[in-house]
Amino acid sequence: MKDVLVNLEHISKSYGNQLVLDDLNLYIRENEFLTLLGPSGCGKTTTLRILGGFEQPDKGRVIFEGQDITNLPANKRQLNTVFQKYALFTHMTIAENIAFGLKIKNKSKSYIDDKIKYALKLVNLDGFEKRMPDSLSGGQQQRIAIARAIVNEPKLLLLDEPLGALDLKLRQDMQYELIRLKNELGITFIYVTHDQEEALTMSDTIVVMNQGYIQQIGSPERIYNEPENAFVADFIGDSNIIGATMIRDRLVEILGAKFDCVDEGFGENKPVDVVIRPEDVMLVKPEEGTIEGVVTHLIFKGVHYEMEVMAAGFEWLVHSTQMCAVGTKVGIKVDPFNIQIMNKPESEDEEAAKLDE
Repeated sequence: MKDVLVNLEHISKSYGNQLVLDDLNLYIRENEFLTLLGPSGCGKTTTLRILGGFEQPDKGRVIFEGQDITNLPANKRQLNTVFQKYALFTHMTIAENIAFGLKIKNKSKSYIDDKIKYALKLVNLDGFEKRMPDSLSGGQQQRIAIARAIVNEPKLLLLDEPLGALDLKLRQDMQYELIRLKNELGITFIYVTHDQEEALTMSDTIVVMNQGYIQQIGSPERIYNEPENAFVADFIGDSNIIGATMIRDRLVEILGAKFDCVDEGFGENKPVDVVIRPEDVMLVKPEEGTIEGVVTHLIFKGVHYEMEVMAAGFEWLVHSTQMCAVGTKVGIKVDPFNIQIMNKPESEDEEAAKLDE
């Protein structure tokens, strides 16, 4: 593919006896916002560090614009990294912080001054040249760290949980800032986070990782609406994950009741897992539902009510703008398009390994 910027080929990495990445393969396109998403210890930060040149893989190659850069040191790569800890030089002004990399490259004073102004304007901090880092808020410091990376005109910007230390409102503001910067600059972003909402908000492509394996790669919509296994379904947002039986194409038995669905090709009378998102569970009159149940818990979440409904021995999680009081008898209905069918893994390891492509 001609628009591929980076190829990670058969990357493996261990620390002592702990295998962190196992034969990982991944390509990243030019001008893509790609997010590595997963729980602590899944291998996402190690992948980023190998890309950045801060770690060497035990096996495999890092290909950048067709060139093997596996053994190239970090300062020779056409990329910059922004860490969660802003790593600003506290004894330098904002201008000196931003200019640091350019001075190392022996750029002229006029070139550096122009770049400082340009970078500060991009991150909406015009006029901050003479301020010191400790006079800035956390969000402002993070934007300076991003400005410092941008002035070096990297083809690839690596961001290692850069918003993790910020409060919720600042984090949301910075998410929009990063999307805007990516669109304006045409730089490829690789972003590491364990925050599902952050990944869904910002990414063109999400790579879900667990135990050193890639579980699924896809657009935010596809990852959310069509998870390929129970781990992805459970990790990305809230889910009802229920063991079921695929009776035949387009018909599945869930908790003893038959539900129409749209999936085909799973065979007949085969055990499967189904994923139904809480917002896709419709509560109706008991006689109108496919399954009957009772509301056991109710919480008001602002945008919606979160309810738990005990039905057919399973506690269903339901999100709805319509409130049903605790103790109310209800029926559960689900649109066929909102029932996602998944093969059951044959073993625990298969679930982690079979999607590593």
